[in-house]
Amino acid sequence: MSTLTGVEVGQQLPGFSRTFTRADLVRYAGASGDFNPIHWSNSAAAALGLPDVIAHGMLTMGTALRVVTDWAGDPARVRSYSVRFTKPVVVPEQGGTVVTFTGTVTKVADGVATVSVEALCDDVKVLGAVTAEVDLG
Repeated sequence: MSTLTGVEVGQQLPGFSRTFTRADLVRYAGASGDFNPIHWSNSAAAALGLPDVIAHGMLTMGTALRVVTDWAGDPARVRSYSVRFTKPVVVPEQGGTVVTFTGTVTKVADGVATVSVEALCDDVKVLGAVTAEVDLG
């Protein structure tokens, strides 16, 4: 693993957008074992007062981390990762929902960069206080 050099506070990481579809939710449920019906059943979601089926929080959280791992070049560089869930990602039956992920270096000290990640769906933060610590060495 080579050293990440020239990392500075304020540096913007390459972001990306991801469309979450109902098919993605079914695949994630199978992989994770999380078959909660709010992730696939309109009636179950409505019974809980949700506007529609919602994406798994861990799917959204894991996708957000890609901003960091793509930039770092190796997932093993991530020392820590934390997220607060703020709003559900609503996934309609047709088309899906786009979430945009971006990242910014907020601190560099002792060979570790702290990165803040933002996840927006329709200009609304769906994750809050997203931070990762990345080993630069």
